[in-house]
Amino acid sequence: MTDTAAGTPPRVGPAARVVLHELSMRRDRDEWIVGRMATRTFVALPSAGARAVRLLGEGLSVARTQERLRADTGEEFDIADFVADLAALGFVARIDDRPLPDPAPPRASLPWLRPRHVRFALHPVLPVAVAVLTAAAVVTLLLRPGLLPGYRALLWSPHGSVVLLSGAAAGWTLLLAHELAHLVTARAAGVPGRMRLGTRLQFLVMQTDISGIELAPRRHRLTAYLAGIALNLSVASALVPVLAATDPASTAHRLSAAALLLALMPLPFQFMVFTRTDVYFVLQDLTGCRDLYGDGLAYARYRYRRALRALRPGARTAAGEDDPSARLPRHERRAVRVYSVVLVVGTAACLAFMAAVTLPLDIALLARAVRGLAPGNTPAGYADSAAVLVTLGGVNVLWVVTKWRDHRSRRRAEAVARHGT
Repeated sequence: MTDTAAGTPPRVGPAARVVLHELSMRRDRDEWIVGRMATRTFVALPSAGARAVRLLGEGLSVARTQERLRADTGEEFDIADFVADLAALGFVARIDDRPLPDPAPPRASLPWLRPRHVRFALHPVLPVAVAVLTAAAVVTLLLRPGLLPGYRALLWSPHGSVVLLSGAAAGWTLLLAHELAHLVTARAAGVPGRMRLGTRLQFLVMQTDISGIELAPRRHRLTAYLAGIALNLSVASALVPVLAATDPASTAHRLSAAALLLALMPLPFQFMVFTRTDVYFVLQDLTGCRDLYGDGLAYARYRYRRALRALRPGARTAAGEDDPSARLPRHERRAVRVYSVVLVVGTAACLAFMAAVTLPLDIALLARAVRGLAPGNTPAGYADSAAVLVTLGGVNVLWVVTKWRDHRSRRRAEAVARHGT
């Protein structure tokens, strides 16, 4: 048992030598991304911090590392505190002969899938093939615009329950394939990845945690972020030749038209960057921001509190409440301030749409389905009502359960952070 097991920082003396877990490092502008892939824990360090990690990893003592850094930079660093911080991140295996507790690594989805199995996902030819396939589909639709299906193509069957159930099955299959594309691409880069259900405002989503991709080269990072969108575009594009080759009155044509729309329908959602979609991570990477959402939210709250105080005569900003974006580098500061506007406006618009349209529609459909189960209905009517209750009701129940699970996980993480256990 060590000091950290009791919830207190480890004691680090000047003569202490540190054994680090296997860490990876990548330079990013003026900082270094340092992380441990096993636990998917990563941190941005200045050059001096990265240098300290290397020196400690070479077996230098705390005092000797401090001396070397002073000689290299002319500045004084508290390496003992730095080692304690590394230990809190789970980067330290031992301090002298004292082993530190090592938390169990998070579970990965499809652990049997090895990077060598999916190395093709990072081949530079693959995005070119997706682009060519998409361009060919666009050209075909420009030459034959009548092939582009309208929303009525989703109503491919006269039976509402068949449309609803088949649409749900196809939609969730495409969603799983979308997330699997992220997982496969990340796994090819050596990142474990984990798929799970999540929520984004009023939306129930499937999401893939690919923490660790930060250490990959930029091309690999962007490929992993955009893999899901590429999958949807590829499916939709591959269906265009089917539409061109089949009779519009045939079942194959109607099913293909419905599938094409279902493949394209999630793409507008990806541009709702205020919900941390795939495009959000691309934007965060290109702007060089560490936590665009978190910093944008903090800045929006700061501006909100300032606006409230401005409405009170004689009120002034509380002492010590500084602009949280001021501590960021200039390129991040501009991006965070612009994003905070998108975050506030987009969130407000989504919640307003839910209150005005989605929620009343869901309630109306569920109430109609319940009434349809009353005695006197036809077998087809019972089937339609049951399909609505199972599909729409199931999605809403899943949203509530997922939201509660995520809330409990956040509360548990906050408690651990507060008590250090």
